[in-house]
Amino acid sequence: MKLKNKQFGEVEFAEENILNFKNGLFGFEELKNFLLIKTENDLFFWLNSIEQPELIFPLVGLRVIDDTYPQSDETEAFGIVTLSKDPYQTTVNLKAPVYINQDKKEGYQSIIDHDKYSVNYKLFIE
Repeated sequence: MKLKNKQFGEVEFAEENILNFKNGLFGFEELKNFLLIKTENDLFFWLNSIEQPELIFPLVGLRVIDDTYPQSDETEAFGIVTLSKDPYQTTVNLKAPVYINQDKKEGYQSIIDHDKYSVNYKLFIE
């Protein structure tokens, strides 16, 4: 299978690599199928919609930021990154993580109800 977008050009992938988000992502509930892309020498993962290939969410593994961040043995927690031309203004949403189970090829997004986590956590410190 293939998808094409401006960021990655043409991406070839196997059907078994598709991640299913039964409820979609917040604000994108109609989109259910995504591909998780990791390129060499890249800090981020990229969650690419299969239904809308131009829609790509940059993600960062949240255990890199906080090694006590809630996740289970079966899932890995990712934060959606808001990129900025100024790297010091780049933020990650710790409040609404994306959880991915690579073995089951499933994902979901939830809200962490705790004041400790911000929706605009600065990823880089000046």
